[in-house]
Formats: sequence, C-alpha cells, structure tokens
Amino acid sequence: MKLLKIILAGALALGVASTSLSADAVKGQKLFTKFLKGPCDMTGAKFAAKHSQEEWKQINEAGKFEAEVIKICPNIKAGDLSKSVQDNIIEFSIEFANDSGNVPSC
Repeated sequence: MKLLKIILAGALALGVASTSLSADAVKGQKLFTKFLKGPCDMTGAKFAAKHSQEEWKQINEAGKFEAEVIKICPNIKAGDLSKSVQDNIIEFSIEFANDSGNVPSC
C-alpha cells in the first residue's frame, strides 16, 4: 500500500512537471505583453491576426517564427526572444489567429 502511494505521488509529480514545461497560449499572451507589445506597437490580437492558425503552424514547423516576428515587428532583433518565449508566443498566436474566433485580452 505504501509503495502504491509513492508510485502515484511520483506519477502525479511527473504529470505536473511535464505540463508546466509545455508551451501554452495563456503564458504566451503574458509574454507577448511583456516582450512584444511595446516594440511591435500593436495589441496581441492584431499580432496573432496577421496569419491563420495553419499559417502560424507552418511558420513554426519551418523554424521561421523568429524571422516572422522580426518582419512584423522591425524593432525586434534576432536573439531578443529565447526559444521558450518563442514557443509560448507561437501557441498564443495559433490560439488567437485570424480564423480562430478567439480574441485575447492584451
């Protein structure tokens, strides 16, 4: 019984840890506000609406997200955003793309 509790606790801890390590749109929205809202001089809604969900996915899969951010926001330079920040902002962009029907609050 004690072993079972230890195993369940370990599984729960791994589940929580893996969830917090994955990118998500809510965190991406906060990071957009922190890192891009000022330099881009636009809201997150306008930024995300630059592309459809599929277009954002293709940009991400091609490894061109940073280049696209620089294209949309010329005040951003290569290396300004860490990979984890980019991962979260791409999830935000997909979640609130122009064909998603979702509107962010930033």
